Amino acid sequence: MDQRAELSEFLRSRRARLKPEDVGLPDLGRHRRVPGLRREELALLAGVSVAYYTRLEQGNGRNVSTEVLDAIARALRLTDAERDHLVHLAKPAYKKRKRARTFRQQTVRPALRHLLDSMDSVPAFVMGQRLDILVWNRLARALFGDFSALEPEERNMARHVFLAPAARDLYVDWEAKASEVVSVLRMYAGCSPDDPRLATLVGDLSVRSPEFRSLWAAYDVQEKGHGAKRLRHPLVGELTLSYETLKLPDDHDLSLVTYTAEPDSPAAESLRLLANWGADAAAHTTSASRDS
Repeated sequence: MDQRAELSEFLRSRRARLKPEDVGLPDLGRHRRVPGLRREELALLAGVSVAYYTRLEQGNGRNVSTEVLDAIARALRLTDAERDHLVHLAKPAYKKRKRARTFRQQTVRPALRHLLDSMDSVPAFVMGQRLDILVWNRLARALFGDFSALEPEERNMARHVFLAPAARDLYVDWEAKASEVVSVLRMYAGCSPDDPRLATLVGDLSVRSPEFRSLWAAYDVQEKGHGAKRLRHPLVGELTLSYETLKLPDDHDLSLVTYTAEPDSPAAESLRLLANWGADAAAHTTSASRDS
């Protein structure tokens, strides 16, 4: 990906979403050729010259200081995730430090695999770079689908959400899930712009999904964190689960994602039924394999 173009488009998109009244500036009623703040207004708020900000928005972030980026982030009212994304795009030295670990093989420790297998009542999986789904437990398979039936390169959360027909039925608020996935993928792209597999993923999704193409062009970014998801499963119906995303201490490129239900809730009963169904399905598969 062209890092200069990414920096330019990100700053333009963040400036376009602000109005003068949003940041305490008078709206003089003059005709505006573009939506949002003008460059001159943003430069004034950030305390930098118009020429300096213009160079930055044109993609020239060379030698820009963290202090200036912080001032621009405050002027644009960026979230913490957006501020980090801006730094990733603008500071080459930071990118070089990250680049060393971008292309290595993603592996999951055996002990972590055993941990997932022991979580009988909690759907869980480990997600890596590019939102690749690396390992999962039996209940995650019962809830989200059989990732083992896919080729390794297809085991990816973005591909699951945008290309798997069942995903549109699974997520009650599919649009919100789709927006979240693209925003998290954008965050990763800022850290690893030279990742060829990322470029392949984005290109493929852009061709095959107009929804992905539109969301990618919005330049929204966020970290995957925690919250609640409403799901509609074909076997147990609708259930609301809380999810947590836990960065692994020895490898921050990997995250453990878990889904839990409120104790004694209908969702907890649904998970219990899915766990039993998953165990029965696994036993049937094992038996069939032995008989063949």
